Amino acid sequence: MDDRTRQRQPLLDTLVGYMEARYEHLRALLERADTAGGGEVITLDGRAYERLWSRVDERRIRLGGKENVRVLDQTSGKHVNVAAAEDAAFFEWAIVEVLRHTGIRIEEALELTHLSVRQYQRPNGEIIALLVIAPSKSDRERVIPMSAELFSIAAAIIRRHTQDGRAIPLLPRYDPHERQASPAMPYLFQREIGTNQDVISPATVVNMLRRRCEELAERHPGFLTTCFTPHDFRRLFATELVNNGLPIHIGAALLGHLNLETTRGYVAVFNEDVVHHYQEFIGRRRNSRPSDEYRDVTEQEWSEFEEHFDKRKVGLGGCTRPYGTPCRHEHSCLRCPMLAINPKMLPRLDEIEEDLLARRARAERESWLGEVEGIDLTLALLRQKREETNRLARIAPVNLGIPSIQPTPATRRVRST
Repeated sequence: MDDRTRQRQPLLDTLVGYMEARYEHLRALLERADTAGGGEVITLDGRAYERLWSRVDERRIRLGGKENVRVLDQTSGKHVNVAAAEDAAFFEWAIVEVLRHTGIRIEEALELTHLSVRQYQRPNGEIIALLVIAPSKSDRERVIPMSAELFSIAAAIIRRHTQDGRAIPLLPRYDPHERQASPAMPYLFQREIGTNQDVISPATVVNMLRRRCEELAERHPGFLTTCFTPHDFRRLFATELVNNGLPIHIGAALLGHLNLETTRGYVAVFNEDVVHHYQEFIGRRRNSRPSDEYRDVTEQEWSEFEEHFDKRKVGLGGCTRPYGTPCRHEHSCLRCPMLAINPKMLPRLDEIEEDLLARRARAERESWLGEVEGIDLTLALLRQKREETNRLARIAPVNLGIPSIQPTPATRRVRST
């Protein structure tokens, strides 16, 4: 999970920027297309759109309704219901903003209502906007102070629902976990699709994020193997809080965790201070070492260094033990984790396996149980090494383009470790 968070953290700004740009483009297109006549061509951000008009739209106007704002994208040839697309893009942008600014669970976000937005007046007269989170996994209601950016998003959602003097519709919401419907409430994340007004479901948010990441993958290689889920924003929020110095117990209160260990599990630590201090320590350590440790290598030392690599060559491949260390496994190479099998020696492994099986059969006949146990261990390690060698042999070699340098006495320097 820490690795997953580290992979998505540098991509978060790209996703947020794309969601905002997509919504702004569709909003501008809706404003332009709403005032355009049928057949009129609109150019926006380098793309041409033709305003569509039909008899259905005329009938809607005669009956006192509003026509569908539809255009033809002349680049892709697709018909676009701009009103529906703009409305969907707004709520997609809004849910991502709420999730990343609050770190709340997706169920808690979709349960936000108009009543969740509160205000608190401090003794000095300052007004602080608060977001009340209904309990999800625990039975504790919690309150999150709202930043100016988060408050503007909540205000934009409320303003969209209450435009033209309307009130936010009261709707019940079915909870699949509790298997019951809630009382009718003014939910913030509700949309009108066709003639139905429904609260957005978690599956809709998951599918939306998957589609947007697939669109980004066409222009951003980082999204080819990476997709965001609603819970990723919660982990990113927790990581950002703790790495910016917020005490972890306050982070736990904001996230609604009853146990600090749960919050620690959400945090992928990027502790730059640790890296910085360690680099300074290495620098001081190098400056304090005696200068004779950086002397020229003698011919005898260089010969011993070269002989080490000659001694690492064995019948089945090579030994990867560190320089200056003897063989600690009494040359039982098949059992040694330091043995790297040469792919050319795979037929030899087959011969050794046949010999071991024959020896095992005789040991069973003679009831040499200790011998049987030892051979079984050797067979298991042999098959493991053969499988690993076959896997590595299938990987195509990569030419790194590193030039070969002939060692000279002037360049033969080593550092003691």
